[in-house]
Amino acid sequence: MTKIICSFAIVSFLLLPSCEQSSKKADIRKEKEAVKLVLEKYVIANESQDIDMIEDIWYPSKNIVSFGTEKGEKLVGISNIKEAVQAQFETFSKTYISGHDLLIDVSEDGNTAWFSEIINYNFILHGKALSYEGLCYTGVLNKIDGKWKLVLTHMSVPIKPLQK
Repeated sequence: MTKIICSFAIVSFLLLPSCEQSSKKADIRKEKEAVKLVLEKYVIANESQDIDMIEDIWYPSKNIVSFGTEKGEKLVGISNIKEAVQAQFETFSKTYISGHDLLIDVSEDGNTAWFSEIINYNFILHGKALSYEGLCYTGVLNKIDGKWKLVLTHMSVPIKPLQK
């Protein structure tokens, strides 16, 4: 009987820290604001063509993914994402991005966030002003070493409704 009580006490002692840890909830409002700042940095980095800032907002992994608006544009890994963004910076000028309908949610533990937003993407390409209106921009961020980092994004262009 003493062995059973002792075993129960040891198991309870070992499980106690994990129960305390799982009951901790993050300050969701604070975390949403931090995620919003990362998304604002995304805009600033693109408008100012700052590749270092682009690299800073992404998790430096070969497993992150960014889906773009071009057919088959699936960029896997930070090096491919940086390469594509740098090529865009060399081609586009005077980029202006505006967004609306931003929704951000954060997991209870405060380590994962996801977002959706509608953005308008304006730029100059070969001397011609172009604009993509109503792009759907979604993604996932993970909190790594206390900093929010993009790990997945997807941008899509809505099609016009078919004419009847």
